[in-house]
Amino acid sequence: MIFNEFLENLESYEPGKPIELVAREYGIKPENIIKVASNENPFGSSPKALQAMRGCQPALYPDDSYFALKHALAVRFGCESANIIIGSGSDQVMEMAIKAVCNENRGILRAKTTFAMYDIYAKFAHAPVYKTQSEFHDLAQMAEIYTKNAANIGAVILCLPNNPLGECPDASEVYEFLELISQDTLVILDCAYMEFANFKDSKKHIKPAHVLSKFTNVLYSGTFSKAYGLGGMRVGYGLANTKLIEQISKLRPPFNITTPSLAAAIAALDDEDFVQKGIKNNFDEMPRYEAFASEFGLKFIPSYTNFIAIFTNEEKNSSILADNLLKKGIILRNLKSYGLNAVRITIGTKKQNDKVLEALRAEFA
Repeated sequence: MIFNEFLENLESYEPGKPIELVAREYGIKPENIIKVASNENPFGSSPKALQAMRGCQPALYPDDSYFALKHALAVRFGCESANIIIGSGSDQVMEMAIKAVCNENRGILRAKTTFAMYDIYAKFAHAPVYKTQSEFHDLAQMAEIYTKNAANIGAVILCLPNNPLGECPDASEVYEFLELISQDTLVILDCAYMEFANFKDSKKHIKPAHVLSKFTNVLYSGTFSKAYGLGGMRVGYGLANTKLIEQISKLRPPFNITTPSLAAAIAALDDEDFVQKGIKNNFDEMPRYEAFASEFGLKFIPSYTNFIAIFTNEEKNSSILADNLLKKGIILRNLKSYGLNAVRITIGTKKQNDKVLEALRAEFA
């Protein structure tokens, strides 16, 4: 078998371990395992979404126009349905966008430490990758790199807030940065965690309607996987200028989300109480992890997401820590693959956090 050359040096994305795998490997009952590795909603899914899924007909293909979902999103964000594309997760929307504008001569620009799939999608397009020296979204560094290499950059990607670190620049800083980018260059705003950032600090809030009114080259992407509790349904969306949406849509596969996914997403948008309950719990509980880190002299990054990144030490490095907790039925995200001696912990329910923090303290005591 002859494979494309770019696969030789392409590392697979490493997701959080599934509960079923940990149960098999360590002989732990699934109900006794706590997964705080993949930034899923600890409260599950909205009751309205669950009811909608039970009422749909999965033997039938979904409405491929996604009329009802696009209309609901258009009302939510103050735009038109023609400004919206639906994807199997927001990552599919970004993959299509990168393929639409990048090639061997036009690469992507990103922060040094950010969502690993950006590089994988760039390699699909044979596109080079430009990145900052800073781990974070240093927009001044990004602007400098862009200015020097504008002709060779097809897409600039900002993860707002950033996964896996959790930091987030102010919206005003982002808008100023967008003014520096040529209208011939696509800018992707990956806003998978924007609901959390807006709750914690409204200065971080990127408003899609404002982006659409000012920038024809910007794609705002969002997801139902986090705040809306539909990670297993795989529904995402992109908002952009109609011409940009038309071009990206040429790469969209037919029926790219399922009939139950479509029904769940429409219903989830109508259950804001569920969303706000989860977000409030997130920021009520997060200070407990900050206090733990401070207690043991561990660095952490103030987070605007539903997770926190905590840096460990050489004596108890991130791999040892993650493995030790795995044996206790607690799944963390080891950030070793990002070159960091750190773990990322999704903020769970109070009961889950009690157990996770107890296990963490036992490791560092």
